[in-house]
Amino acid sequence: MAQDFETLRREIHDRLLGSLDFAAADKLDRAQLTRECATRVESLIDRSGVRLSADQRKSLIQGVLDDMFGLGPLEPLLADATVTDVLVVGHDKVFVERRGLLERSPTSFRNPGHLTHVIQRLVRNAGRRIDERSPMVDARLPDGSRVNAVIPPVAVDGPQLSIRRFPENPFTLDALVENGTIADASRALLKAAVAGRMNLLVSGGTGAGKTTILNALSGHVGIHERIVTIEDAAELRLLGDHVVRLETRPANTEGVGAVSTRDLVRNALRMRPDRIIVGECRGAEALDMLQAMNTGHEGSMTTIHANSAREALSRLESMLSMGGIDVPLRVVRDYIADAVDLVVHVARLPDGRRVIEEIAEVTDSNADGVVLRPIHIHELTAFRDGAATGRFSASGAVPGFIPRLEVLGLAPPPSTFQAGALVSGARR
Repeated sequence: MAQDFETLRREIHDRLLGSLDFAAADKLDRAQLTRECATRVESLIDRSGVRLSADQRKSLIQGVLDDMFGLGPLEPLLADATVTDVLVVGHDKVFVERRGLLERSPTSFRNPGHLTHVIQRLVRNAGRRIDERSPMVDARLPDGSRVNAVIPPVAVDGPQLSIRRFPENPFTLDALVENGTIADASRALLKAAVAGRMNLLVSGGTGAGKTTILNALSGHVGIHERIVTIEDAAELRLLGDHVVRLETRPANTEGVGAVSTRDLVRNALRMRPDRIIVGECRGAEALDMLQAMNTGHEGSMTTIHANSAREALSRLESMLSMGGIDVPLRVVRDYIADAVDLVVHVARLPDGRRVIEEIAEVTDSNADGVVLRPIHIHELTAFRDGAATGRFSASGAVPGFIPRLEVLGLAPPPSTFQAGALVSGARR
C-alpha cells in the first residue's frame, strides 16, 4: 500500500504540472496558487478512482504541494519545533537532532534525483547556485535556517544536505540560565561586559551553540548603538533596532562578483558602526576584525571554531598569518591581547546539552603566547545512564576591566567573582 500511495502521489504531481498554465500562474500570489493547486489535486484524486481515507487524502494533497512549493519530504521536519538540525546523508537516509542528540528519521526521498531537485530549488530560491562547477553552497531559508549542500563530484556518495534551524525567538541570557547553559553569576558578568563595550570572542566546536550565545549577548547592546553584522549566510537575529546586516556573495557563473567576509569587514568600517559583529572568523578577515576592535569599535564580537579558549587564540594567530601580517609572532600576540577582552567558550556535553565551559579574560602576551585568566568554568563531573552532570565555579580572579565598568555604573556585584561553586539554572 505504501508503494501504491507513493506511486499515486508521483502520478498526481506529474499530472498537476501538465495541467498548469504557467503564464496564468505567474499572475497569482503564492497563497492563490497554492489554493488553486490544492483544488486541482482534489479533482485528480477523485478522477483516479483510488479510495483513500480522509487522513491519506490530506497527506497526499500536502505531499504534492510540498513537492511543488516546499522542500518535499523535509517539510514536516521543518515544521517540528523540536528539530534543530536536519542532516540528509542520502535520499533514503535522513537524520535529525533533537535536544542535542541525533536520531534516524523515517523520512526519505523517492530517489537521488528527487533529493537533487529539492536542493536545486532550495539554492535557487536563496539566490545561489549549485552545479558541477560550484558543487558546494551555503544559503539560508526564509525562516533564517542555515543550509549547506554538497553534490557530486565532491560528494562521492550522492547529494548531501545539512539544515541548521534556529528558534523563532532567540534565547536570552536569562533563558540560558534557566536551561542550565550558564551560571547566574556568568550572566551578570557577560551582561556587564557587553554593556560596557568589551570585545568578545565566542569559541566552540561545530554545533556547540556559538550563534545562540552571540544572539543572547546582543540583547545587552545599547539601544542607541549602530551594529553592522557580517555573515556568510545571515542567521544572526540581533535584538537591537539599529542593525545593518551584510552577507557574503559567491562568484557568478563567469567566476566574478564574489564578495568575501574580508571585503565586508573593510566596507563596514566606512559605515559608521558602533560595533561590528562577524558571524564567524575563518581566515584573513581576522586581521580586519582585530583592527576594528583596536581602532574605536569597542564592544565588537565574533565567533571562531575551536575546542577550548586557549585553542581559539592559537587559531587567531594562524589567521593573522593568513591575513598577510608580516611581523614577528610576539607582535601578533600583543595585537591579539590588545584587541580581545574576553573569550567565551561554549561546549556540548555528552548528553547533548550545551554549556558555557569557560569565560576567560585576555590579560597580556609573552613569549609563550597570549595569556588567559579563567574567570568562570564548567567542569563535567559524571556521565551515567545517558545523563551528564557538572558544576559551574569561579576561579576567584577579578577581571582587570572591572574598574572601568565601575566608573560606568555597570560592574556586577563582588559575589560574581567569589571563588567556589556558582548557582546554575534548572536542567533540561
